[in-house]
Amino acid sequence: MSMLHATVVTMAAGAAMLAGLATAHAAGPSGVKSVVLVHGGFADGSGWEGVYQILQRDGYDVTVVQNPTTSLADDVAFTRRAIAAAPGEVILVGHSYGGAVITEAGTDPKVAGLVYITAFALDAGESVSCLIANPPPGAPVPPILPPVDGFLLLDKAKFADSFAADVRPEQASFMAASQVPWGVAGLEGKVTAPAW
Repeated sequence: MSMLHATVVTMAAGAAMLAGLATAHAAGPSGVKSVVLVHGGFADGSGWEGVYQILQRDGYDVTVVQNPTTSLADDVAFTRRAIAAAPGEVILVGHSYGGAVITEAGTDPKVAGLVYITAFALDAGESVSCLIANPPPGAPVPPILPPVDGFLLLDKAKFADSFAADVRPEQASFMAASQVPWGVAGLEGKVTAPAW
């Protein structure tokens, strides 16, 4: 199973679980009706479109954070603004690097729960960089190019196989061309107080 297929399946399962969790809470008088979705590196919030549509259709207030992916601190600040703007308590959801972001941003008192979808759940003092530094032998390694001006990109020639293997070739090509540069400061940003 490719990484993208596993991610899509996991995101769909996570969305179903999230919808079930929110439905269970919504039945009571103190139900959580707001969901904040946080994307990972090399992508933007549009990757959450399918999950957004499911949750909107089920009556939830959904915010998709457009993190700049410049640094963990910047991404946490963007996420905290989204939490503040959401009505009532929120379920905070992160995918991939977005897990690091929600781990730090989730200490906000409005956050009722965290959902990690194929995401990094870092401990205090950890960064994504330290967790991916020494992969097990034979593990797939993303084709991250050397940083340019403090930002990382994936090799466009290897993008489809590593990041978008189960989408139409035209879509994978577009995704490679439109990938969001990921700041090295985001990759190396350390969590100070994990919300979990």
